[in-house]
Amino acid sequence: MSHTSSDWEHQFSTLFKQAVEKYRKGHQKAHGLVDVQGLNFLKSIGHTEQEFFDFVEDSSGGKPTLETVLKIASVRRDYFLQEQKGKPSTHQISVAKLPAKDAEIDGIVWLPRIIPKAEAKLRGEMPPELMYGCGGDRHFFHTNHIDPAEFLKKVWKTKGNQSEIVAWIKANKGP
Repeated sequence: MSHTSSDWEHQFSTLFKQAVEKYRKGHQKAHGLVDVQGLNFLKSIGHTEQEFFDFVEDSSGGKPTLETVLKIASVRRDYFLQEQKGKPSTHQISVAKLPAKDAEIDGIVWLPRIIPKAEAKLRGEMPPELMYGCGGDRHFFHTNHIDPAEFLKKVWKTKGNQSEIVAWIKANKGP
């Protein structure tokens, strides 16, 4: 199934707005938030029902915005179609194996944790209990003046190279 940029973005945005409304009316679980057609669409762009729900749930508190969710979904979609050739991964990362939330690389707290999360998001390997863009991630992005979609792109481009990512973060952060 092929989607032009504006077509898939419009479809995603419409689905997202409908899901937010359904969530606000009381449907507060991933299963059943979108219909079969919506699920098929999400699968066609490498998005899972749970990932979609997590963004819907958090957006009810104002963060992330639809614009942010769309940018993150766009990076995942591009990775899914270009790197994975539209074939989903059958693996999920282990939350227990992620670095501690207070771990740091070169003084940057959360970085050791968010790099493997970003890699898992790119590959579609997030377990249901983990979210790329959770409150801790949003704090990391805010503190370091980073757009979550740009971070995903950087992890993709550098293949998770920590030293390149650290240099990029420090260059973005300024003095």
